[in-house]
Amino acid sequence: MKPSITNVDTQGNEQRGSIRPLKNNYQRIKYILLVVMAFTGVAFTGSAANAKDYPASLFGIRSDGLTLNTRSIQFAIDFVNNNGGGRLVFDVGRYLTGSIHLKSNVTIVLKEGAVLVGSLNPFDYDKLLVTALIFAYDQHDIGIEGKGVIDGQGRQLAVNVTDIYHKGLIKNLFRNDRPEADIRAMLINFRGCRNVLMKGITIRNAASWVETYDQCVNLRLDSIYVDSKAFWNNDGIDIVDCDSVAVTNSYIDADDDGVCLKSHDGSKFCNNILIRNNVIRSSANAIKFGTASYGGFRNIRILNNRTFDTYRSAVALEAVDGGFVENVDVDGLTGINMGHAIFLRIGERVKGKKGRMENIRIRNVDIEIAAGKPDAGYDYEGPIEDMPRNISPIVIAGMPDALISKVSLENVDVRYPGGGNPLFARRDLDSLDKVPERPEAYPDFSMFTELPAWGAYIRHAQDVDFSNVTLSAKKKDYRTAIVLDDVKNSAFISVKVSEPSKKAAIFQHRTTGITIK
Repeated sequence: MKPSITNVDTQGNEQRGSIRPLKNNYQRIKYILLVVMAFTGVAFTGSAANAKDYPASLFGIRSDGLTLNTRSIQFAIDFVNNNGGGRLVFDVGRYLTGSIHLKSNVTIVLKEGAVLVGSLNPFDYDKLLVTALIFAYDQHDIGIEGKGVIDGQGRQLAVNVTDIYHKGLIKNLFRNDRPEADIRAMLINFRGCRNVLMKGITIRNAASWVETYDQCVNLRLDSIYVDSKAFWNNDGIDIVDCDSVAVTNSYIDADDDGVCLKSHDGSKFCNNILIRNNVIRSSANAIKFGTASYGGFRNIRILNNRTFDTYRSAVALEAVDGGFVENVDVDGLTGINMGHAIFLRIGERVKGKKGRMENIRIRNVDIEIAAGKPDAGYDYEGPIEDMPRNISPIVIAGMPDALISKVSLENVDVRYPGGGNPLFARRDLDSLDKVPERPEAYPDFSMFTELPAWGAYIRHAQDVDFSNVTLSAKKKDYRTAIVLDDVKNSAFISVKVSEPSKKAAIFQHRTTGITIK
């Protein structure tokens, strides 16, 4: 039943009986919207449980791709939040905007054909801890859903940020001939939020990291499509010190790490994280965590994921800033045309703070190492100068006084082209003590340059178990398949090595308690 409405004067005041004039512009606009909703069939309720949809056009948000909608979108979010929550729905069209701030009990819905487009003007963006298109700090029950797109126009935006830097309008370190990542707009920056759902949307073309979720609780990213090769630092998904997270059924194609877990706060850590049924390509690592690793990572499950054309590791676990990595399960991982397979590392980038890594289980893995550069031809390729010429597909590297412990690899098959060339930078069994420790270095499998094993190199570790592990090299390699250096109390059961030579499969140096069957 439609309400009985008399007249609203030019100041937004209702002309009826003893009703008092509305006190401010917000009340006037709210009243007018209530009238409009009453006659357009859009329900309004103060109960979040019964919240309804609000079409974007109701708030004067334009879909022409030309009108800057920042203030009208923000007003719409604030209105829905202040009135019990609901869904702000964008229909087909291009909606240009600068920074907006998502509020509690509000879900943005992007229908198929709807594109939320980031402004090309760097001054249209806010900077909190970082610069971003969509912020949410300390909010709850929020999300972005639908079959629509968020497009950051990141390549041109980054060029425009560079331009205003050269004009002297902003100050920045400007390292590597580009502005720092924190002043180039990422697309999503949520911090301190709980009950977050991101579902179905496409996110593309960020000027910096694509999406970062920091200290969030109960976060779900499901069936999202990330396509971001627009500029440097395009991590697909960054999870920072979060608890209870699921990244599922998604496709990530990024020029930096695909799914990356971080710990920025020494008093916090990532906990109860599920990464399942995703397809990932990266010009860095497919799945990585530990830079940064000031707190730590606990109870991480990485299940049934596929990777391809990835420049660095399929999975990289790192404890290099004083934090810990413990209770990690990798089960069901395939990689085609990969730069590397598995990288585990303890370091000491913060002087006096060594990391800790234990209870790592990796099983049912099938990785094919590329003969050439696996990301050749993509918009932003990994820097070739950082790659060793002779790859060691599995690297487990602790420190002399911080051993990686309790690591198991089961049902793992790694295929390597072989053909290692000692003329690049010879690293053989006579030079094991010359492999640098580099505790302070940025962690990556290439950090040691050339290594003496063509299959698996394990140093400073204990309680390592290989079971039903197959390593094959198509061409003869001058190096040994498996090299153990300072490894204790470890077992290698049913390890199969295939390479066109007759040398021993495993070489031991400074080892104790090794079982080979």
